[in-house]
Amino acid sequence: MGRRWGPALAVGEQAGCVVIARGAERPGAKGPWSCSGVLLSRRAGLVLCHGGIVAPFLRAGASALQPGAGPPFLGADGCRDDLRLHVQWGPGRGPRAPAGLRGTLCTPPCSAQPAPRGPARARLLLLVSCPAFRASFERLFGGEAAEQWRFASGGPEPPAPPQEPEAEAGAWADEGPLLAALGWFALLSVEGRAEAAGGPRLSVAAAASLPKGAPLLACGSPFGAFCPDIFLNSLSRGVLSNAAGPLLLTDARCLPGTEGAGVFSADGELVALVAAPLCWRAREWVGLSLLCAADALLRAAAHALGRLGRPADARLLAALLPPEDGEAAIPIPLPEHGAAWVAAVLVECGSVWGSGVALAPRLVLTCRHVAPREAKRVLVRPATPNSPVWGKVVFATQDTSPYDVAVVKLEENLSGVPFPVLASHFHEGEDVQVVGFGAFGQACGPSVTSGILSAVVEVNNAPAMLQTTCAVHGGSSGGPLFSGSGELLGIVTSNTRDNSTGATYPHLNFSVPITVLEPALDQYRRTGDLRRLRELDRPGEQVRVVWRLQRVPAVPLRSKL
Repeated sequence: MGRRWGPALAVGEQAGCVVIARGAERPGAKGPWSCSGVLLSRRAGLVLCHGGIVAPFLRAGASALQPGAGPPFLGADGCRDDLRLHVQWGPGRGPRAPAGLRGTLCTPPCSAQPAPRGPARARLLLLVSCPAFRASFERLFGGEAAEQWRFASGGPEPPAPPQEPEAEAGAWADEGPLLAALGWFALLSVEGRAEAAGGPRLSVAAAASLPKGAPLLACGSPFGAFCPDIFLNSLSRGVLSNAAGPLLLTDARCLPGTEGAGVFSADGELVALVAAPLCWRAREWVGLSLLCAADALLRAAAHALGRLGRPADARLLAALLPPEDGEAAIPIPLPEHGAAWVAAVLVECGSVWGSGVALAPRLVLTCRHVAPREAKRVLVRPATPNSPVWGKVVFATQDTSPYDVAVVKLEENLSGVPFPVLASHFHEGEDVQVVGFGAFGQACGPSVTSGILSAVVEVNNAPAMLQTTCAVHGGSSGGPLFSGSGELLGIVTSNTRDNSTGATYPHLNFSVPITVLEPALDQYRRTGDLRRLRELDRPGEQVRVVWRLQRVPAVPLRSKL
């Protein structure tokens, strides 16, 4: 990881910081609140962090941050006078990082790494939101489905819905100050602690130019101000899973306290800031984090600074930004293996929908529980901006089969779709990606999640099940599982659910290996004969045992009769 991520590591740890907000010391004062942040300029002492830690101090309350409540920025005079802000950052770990010992913050010392700087006082310049981010958020998470979504700073158990709706605060403002200010960020100025410029210079990427599947590195501090000499600038790797304008999704593991953390490209450019680290749909843990594109956010902040009479700070922010080339309408394909993910399709069967993969101009593979009945007409929507195509289910395994598979024959050719190469071998531990229409369906195209092939379960020396650590959620069923080189390894059929709590675990999921299906699919493509596909309904007992998540007996059991 070191060589590929060297620039991102150096910039991320140079720019990462923790921001703490509390009321003036007085009896009954609440707080403190803390989050991660980004040092935009060490020389000027400018810091950008999540606006939620400032929300409790707003004179007009959280209602001032709701869409339509006013302009997309608030000056420092919108907060009470008792707000106290502090920023803490580390020396970075570049080649000339100053030596030192951590341990000054914990008793007894708990680390021998370079210590973070002691908290420096800061003052609020403004609160700002990105109007395009808010519009995309409302489109994806608003409307009739809004009650299904929750954003919270907890573990994989979804937060309980509010007992009484708060009409004034809105549907997503009931889970604490960090989420009442979702989409808002605070720009701060560190007092008396400006430093000479050192280390790599921060620059900002044009988020619209990044392809889905592009590698990302999140650099934040889990749990905020709790024990920063251990958690400051913790790293998490993932990919750009999806995008809707400046609203980005990543599968990098962003924990509570990383709100406001910087997310960087492999080249070390700042791509986004974390808006919400965890989200659920209904009672399903989605396993993705919500980001706000840094270029759109900084443009909004520079505009607001100009309106507030701070042109020097506005020019400093503008100098970090890439030239405006206009936003791409559709994210470009994965960089490493062309447009392999474009073979993913959305499959609609009545009111049920899921994912699938196109194997030939008129052949789509999906799951039985997506397209359950033979002769049923289904609508297939390509990932590319082509017209949807009708098709018919020519084969679906029986409910008793462990292989959850269906084959769709299309009435017209899919045009402009590159069909994947089918894998013949599997390597545990290799990098893999799942592509599917989980979470948002067709709203912003297929999502890409990354992980490793964590297990290849064999029966009689042949793969019978694949397990991965990619984030998989409702709507991903039937979607393709790709290797790092773009070969099709299999199709996703399920993830893991805890029957006692109802919680789902997106990072443990199962796929049918393509080697199980390829001989039967090849015969069908050549001859139209379904006989080998129907053999999927009659697998051996050991395969059934594997897909029931039971142990395969080493020695066949003998009857005592």
